[in-house]
Amino acid sequence: MIEGHNPAPLLSVENLTKRYGREGAAIDRVAFSALPGEILGIIGPNGAGKTTLLEAIAGLLPVDSGEIFWRGEPLGLARRRDAIFYLPDAVRPYRDQSTLQVLSFIAGVFRRSDREVGEAVAELGLQPALGKRVYALSKGYARRLMLAVGLLAPHPLLLMDEPFDGFDLRQTHDIVGVLRNQTTHGRTLILSIHQLADAERVCDRLILLSAGRVRGIGSLAELRAETGLPAGSLEDIFLAIT
Repeated sequence: MIEGHNPAPLLSVENLTKRYGREGAAIDRVAFSALPGEILGIIGPNGAGKTTLLEAIAGLLPVDSGEIFWRGEPLGLARRRDAIFYLPDAVRPYRDQSTLQVLSFIAGVFRRSDREVGEAVAELGLQPALGKRVYALSKGYARRLMLAVGLLAPHPLLLMDEPFDGFDLRQTHDIVGVLRNQTTHGRTLILSIHQLADAERVCDRLILLSAGRVRGIGSLAELRAETGLPAGSLEDIFLAIT
């Protein structure tokens, strides 16, 4: 995270609520802020509302109530497409195209140079997959391709749903380094993560989400202090709070 004293929030979410008929609220009065240059993790089990929250922030899902602000100003749907880029889980774009063709197309859309494409390919280890069609990629390489798309996007805020799914321990370690490098250039990342060990490694701060509600927000140290678990793991803290 960029150093500084109490930096102003980049994104603020206030009382965001999404209901599905009689099933109740998928997200219920969710409120938090994301700071410039930080990695903020949305943590919770399957069904906690993580994907719903990301889709609502991105503007893909209409909400029942709540507001989203960008540097203190209301962020309408039209402006979100310029500020926020969302990478959903388990998506394979342009399935019949090769990995290189997809990256070249994305580079054209965002006016990225061949050098920048090459850097993304090298950073994510995509060289062995460049000639393969997207539908034939392994889960890990498909995930790397989507991460490369995110790296090429120019948006200051990147939302990512389960970015480590499909990676082993060493691969996850490498991807953590890639994401951390993005923040050194001032970019802010909001990640939905269900693997708590991964969240501990990569996130500056954590939002603990359960049954659509925020149960805790803070750094690991702050959450440990709040729960009285000075050596507690994120799993210990989550169980204590929820």
